[in-house]
Formats: sequence, structure tokens, C-alpha cells
Amino acid sequence: MRLNVKLLTVALAALIVMACSEPQQGAAPSVPAPEVEVITLQHSVLALTTELPGRTTDYRQAEIRPQVSGILQQRLFSEGQMVQQGDVLYQLDAAPFQAALANANANLQSAKAMAHNAKLKADRIKGLLSSKAVSQQDYDDAAAALMQADAAVASAEAAVQSAQINLNYTAIKAPISGQIGRSLVTEGALLTANQAQVMATIRQLDPIYVDLSQSAAELLKLKKQLRSDSTGPVTVDLLLDDGSEYAQQGSLQFSEVNVDPGTGMVTLRAVFPNKTAELLPGMFVRARLHHGSDDKALLVPQAAVSRTPKGQASVMLVNSDNKVEARLIEIGRSVNQSWRVLSGLNAGDKVIVAGLQKIRPGAVVRVVSVPAAPSQTATE
Repeated sequence: MRLNVKLLTVALAALIVMACSEPQQGAAPSVPAPEVEVITLQHSVLALTTELPGRTTDYRQAEIRPQVSGILQQRLFSEGQMVQQGDVLYQLDAAPFQAALANANANLQSAKAMAHNAKLKADRIKGLLSSKAVSQQDYDDAAAALMQADAAVASAEAAVQSAQINLNYTAIKAPISGQIGRSLVTEGALLTANQAQVMATIRQLDPIYVDLSQSAAELLKLKKQLRSDSTGPVTVDLLLDDGSEYAQQGSLQFSEVNVDPGTGMVTLRAVFPNKTAELLPGMFVRARLHHGSDDKALLVPQAAVSRTPKGQASVMLVNSDNKVEARLIEIGRSVNQSWRVLSGLNAGDKVIVAGLQKIRPGAVVRVVSVPAAPSQTATE
């Protein structure tokens, strides 16, 4: 009995060993390499732009004020109309100034008559001086009287000129061409010379300025790009407040030579044609400055870029051994649906754009599609 139990035990152990040593017919096969989609980076032509906020400002502005005192008799323009330089806008009561001019002319004639008499007297005394009929003192007195008479004539001529200028000032003229606003005075108002109150304002709107604000640090970068680019003046496109784009293109004129100590901003000024007066002073706009291009730019799809816990941008690459490699990169501005790569990647790198959830660094992957990124022209 004991012998049978031992034999049964040995046989059972042998069967277990044989079963374990034989390959299992139903075992699952090895897991295949995950599939990923990659994009091969190529250089792109990237138009360099900078977008800045700004406000429109009239090209020229003239505030109309009287230069002489008087009663306003007539307004000679319609509010809002275009006026030309030299057009008469207001007419003051000219009667007092005409009388002053007539009085100045009369004084001039009197001074000329006295000068004529003094000259005749001086000539007669000079003729008698050689015969000793008069003394040298008499001749000197006559010459001095002639000089005084000539000075009186010059003074009277200046008075006439001043009276004529004041009379001309009664016709208040436009100093510049442009569109005049509403009139702040009416007929019958008493105006005083160089008063604080403005009578009306003329604004030249064609062309028109756009004042832009940019940080001092960004301005330094812009200047470096401008020095390295020889394409000519910086052109500017304008985006209006309603989202539409202004039809005319402008150009950058200058930047301020000082930085606002409170904000650290610098003002740049662009000029735009404005024949239809679509742009009005004070409008909020956004300007896009075009300052050259970069024909060696690298663009990586935004879907391929992730952030580390420290906030650094990173991408997954497929190397020559079909293994996944994580790489930190530095990115710039967004360009359409891509990021501009500043450092960390090179042309020819294969960046994974799909299948990122199934991989980890060092894993072997299988590339199922490699859509080549063609060289393109993009705008930053």
C-alpha cells in the first residue's frame, strides 16, 4: 500500500514538471511597438512682424484765436467743411482799425513834410557856410534837425505798417489746410487778442499719424532686427477696433528718444494715407510692423509641444534608432497653429505630433506616417 502511494506521488510530480516545461499553446504574443506620427522639421520663410497697440493722431492741428481785439461780425465757413490755408474764417469789425490806419498815414505825411522842410533848411545853410554868412553851429543844428525829421518819418512808416497789420488781422484766416470743427464763438462776441478760448480747431487728417507704444526692451530687439535687415523702411498694417484691416499701408516714421519712467514704454509714430477720412483722431487701433524676414525659421506644431512641471517647453522626438527622445526647447511667438522655435531643434528632426499618450522616453516606436513639412512663407 505504501509502495503504491509513493509511486503515485512520483508519477504526479513528473507530470507537473513535464507540464511546466512544455510551452503553453494559448499564451499571448509579445506587445508590438506603439505607432506614432511624426513631422520632419524644415526651414521656413517667416515674415517678422510686431503687433502694437496705438491711437490715431491728427497730422497737424491749428487752434484759431484772434490776434486783435474786436467784435465778431461774421463767420465765413460751415462747421465740418474742408478749408484751405489762407481762407478767411471770421471777420471782425474793421472800422476802428481802418481809422487807426488812416491816422497813421496822416502822421506819416506830416513827418515827411517836416523832413522835407528840414532838408531844404540844411541845404541852404550848407550853401552859406563857405561864405561865412552862417556859423558852423548853425549848420550842425540844421543837420541834426534833418536827422530827427528822417527818424520821425521812419517811426511814422512803422506805425502805418503796424496799423495795416492790425487791420489785416481783423480777417482771421486759416493757418493750415484741413477739416475745421465746430465754432465756439458766434457773431456779436467780443474777442480779445491772444485769448485763452479757442474759436475753432482745424485738423489735417490726410495723412494721419498713429502713435504706438512699445516696451524699451522690445524696441532694442526691433532696432537690432532693423539694422540686420536692408529691405528699406518698416511698413505697417493697421487693424481697426472692429477687427477689420485698414486698406492703406503706412510706414514707421520715428521713435521717441526717451523712455517713460513710469511705464517703461517708448512711443513710436507711423504715418498712413487717409484720403477718405476713414481714420479719425483718437481711434484705438492695433498696428502690425513688418521688419524683414527670416528664411531659416523653424516652426513646430503646437500640438507637439508640452510643458514640464517647471513650465519649460518640451517635445518628443524619434531618433535614428526609432527610440523616443525628450528634448527641452525654447519657443517664441505663435505663428498660425505652430510655435516658432528659438533653440533646441534643428532642421531634419522628427517631432512626434500624434500618439504621445502611448509613449515614454527611451521606448521603441514605429513611425506609421511621416508627413514632410514643406518650406513655407508665414507671418509672425
